[in-house]
Amino acid sequence: MSGSSRAGLSGALFAGGLVVGLVLALFAPPATGPAASEPADVAAAPVARFTDAPEDDDCQRAPLRRRAAQVLVVGLPGVSSSLEPLAQELTALGVGGVFINKSNVSSSDQVRALTAGLQEASDLPLLVTTDEESGRVSSFRALTGPTSAPRTLAAMHAPEGVRDYAALMGARLADLGINVDLAPVADLDDGVWSGVIGDRSFSGDPLTAASYAQAFADGLIDAGVLPVVKHFPGHGRAGDDVHRRSSRVDTPLEELLSTDVLPFVSLIDAGAPIVMLGHVSYDALEARRPASMSPAAYELLRDLGFEGVAITDSIGMGAIHRRWDFPQAAVRAIAAGADAVLATDGREADRMTSALVRAVRRGTLDEARLDEAVARILALKGVDPQGWTCATPGPLPAMAQRSLLRGNATLD
Repeated sequence: MSGSSRAGLSGALFAGGLVVGLVLALFAPPATGPAASEPADVAAAPVARFTDAPEDDDCQRAPLRRRAAQVLVVGLPGVSSSLEPLAQELTALGVGGVFINKSNVSSSDQVRALTAGLQEASDLPLLVTTDEESGRVSSFRALTGPTSAPRTLAAMHAPEGVRDYAALMGARLADLGINVDLAPVADLDDGVWSGVIGDRSFSGDPLTAASYAQAFADGLIDAGVLPVVKHFPGHGRAGDDVHRRSSRVDTPLEELLSTDVLPFVSLIDAGAPIVMLGHVSYDALEARRPASMSPAAYELLRDLGFEGVAITDSIGMGAIHRRWDFPQAAVRAIAAGADAVLATDGREADRMTSALVRAVRRGTLDEARLDEAVARILALKGVDPQGWTCATPGPLPAMAQRSLLRGNATLD
């Protein structure tokens, strides 16, 4: 990293540090006594931060079930064509996005036909999402061959080179109809390459990780693909693999804010459009629940200035699914502050949608909170939320504005 780049980044992180000082005052030390029992249906929800329009003729909402489906981004296990029953079920349901992984990939032409067919069948633009971090996490290795891990990229290239690399990768994704990539990893890790994060991280140093994650995100935006910064508030300290079981971090909040959270502050300041919350539990926030299900984690994210879409990591992972089934997890996540729920098994989409509808009707999920989530997702797609929700979206993050200005065909 050049001296001028490091100085610029240091200034940005210093500015973020002023926010960090304010955030610390908002979080009391975690309770040390026994955890209170959780409600049967849903975690305690934060107050929706959007302006909620008055209940009159000027505010028109889409049907509740349609709104509930919009907050879901779901996988299509084994589906290769948009004409298959699951694909047709999901587009008829009106999910907000789909997740493409290696089970959906056999050739470039086949993937293009799949994504184009899904978009054509959907009433609203779809967030067509994949997980292409470069390195060991790759949905398209069968088409692209092996790629370099983020840690290797940082060792071999300056940030400008990584931006060029990500732009080329993003162009390949865009050509296949992908408009959202679950990357870059902003977590800190300089330990063994095969760790839970390991070489998926650009660096264990906050400044270096921030600089390279920003470069990777910029490259994707250059190609018209929306980046997803993950896994807030930082996964590098977690010892256990949340794909299999729960993992807990007992680091004090002040230390987290001065290390693990700093790359996220930098990317939020730069206008990150989407941030993924991981499934690690943090004593400093809420030891009882993973960050993806914790109102305290979403509150921290918003207090750091994030205005975009907050998405969960896949709720099929062991850290979540061992405690809650898909419908329960979806309701808890949205109530906690998520705007989108990622579930790699779309066969659960109908049950999740029904659970969200029931939760609103029973009063265990605030309808204003659901509207806030839907409004953010629609704004990200360039769709006017008027007529869909009674929430007024906040400002669209800078990177999302750049993506829409590029006129990405899949989001038009």
